[in-house]
Amino acid sequence: MNFNIQRSYIMKKDDQRIIGKEGDAADTAENIKGRAALEVEDSPNTERQTGADTLQKGAYGHDAISSIPEQVQGRVRSRKPEKSIGMGMLYLVGTPIGNLEDMTYRAVRVLKEADLIAAEDTRQTRKLLTHFDISGRLVSYHEHNKQASGPELVRLMSEGQTIALVSDAGLPAISDPGHDLVRLAIEAGVTVVPIPGANAALSALIASGLPTDEFTFIGFLPRDKKDQQRELARLAPAQGTLLFYESPHRVVRTLEQMLESWGDREICLARELTKRYEEFGRGRISGALAHLGEHPPQGEYVVLVEGRSAAETAEAEAAWWKELSLEEHAAHYMGQGLSKKEAIKKTASDRGLPKRDVYNELLQN
Repeated sequence: MNFNIQRSYIMKKDDQRIIGKEGDAADTAENIKGRAALEVEDSPNTERQTGADTLQKGAYGHDAISSIPEQVQGRVRSRKPEKSIGMGMLYLVGTPIGNLEDMTYRAVRVLKEADLIAAEDTRQTRKLLTHFDISGRLVSYHEHNKQASGPELVRLMSEGQTIALVSDAGLPAISDPGHDLVRLAIEAGVTVVPIPGANAALSALIASGLPTDEFTFIGFLPRDKKDQQRELARLAPAQGTLLFYESPHRVVRTLEQMLESWGDREICLARELTKRYEEFGRGRISGALAHLGEHPPQGEYVVLVEGRSAAETAEAEAAWWKELSLEEHAAHYMGQGLSKKEAIKKTASDRGLPKRDVYNELLQN
């Protein structure tokens, strides 16, 4: 089996292969503006906006860009997008998850120098670009147009164009369609370069108080209840910290399913990360549900849950019921005087299975 190594050989300016004259990239972008596969958005020639309605200023009230040394600002702003020779490159650029100061100097420069910027939501990204005086050409790349846009972007990179991919917030290709573009680029021989930046899951993990030596990032659980229960049952034996993303509309339901499937584990709820009202909630799943009952969920959540302890794993592996069928397992509890409903609940808990799955299995038999 082949194991391919990519050595980007990134020099100080990241663009050691860059040549050409000012305006080449703009001309190239103009030529593709009318193509249906890419939705190109021109940079507005209006007065600079702050984007304060959705993007927050720094913790002390000043713009993030103002903290960049003057000589660095001058050098970055003086550079113009240029055309690269031969095969182009795909930059995966991390963007702020809340606070504009999450943006790195390198990310600002790469966005200024890219021939095209592929964005999940061009309206959201335009606010970020105007804040940092970035006048790059935007194209739309998201879940609903990736089948058409992805191959077209790869074609442009194969012809020498440099493309910077951004998501609405954080690192692209994590829980968004950027992953598909990365795969296409690699298959086409395009060099893929990560530009590190803020990430909600890891930011929440290091401040959660839960173990960081071993963890698993899950992202969003399935929406369908049965599929969600099946996934939680699969994750039940995991010993490392489990990281999830969840919306305010589904977080309570998800926590209820976790409580039913895993018991009352230690948990951390993180929201509004790096923003003015950043919040961490630490305790047990039952406590988190009680809190959300009094304070309705707001904003996107990172849900971090402790994994099963080594002692619990050893106990489960040596369980007395291991050689029993589901029917025999449930019959054991009913023989102790429990109702069928309670016996099914105990059986499901012992085995780390959803109650519904146990009930359906017994019903079929």
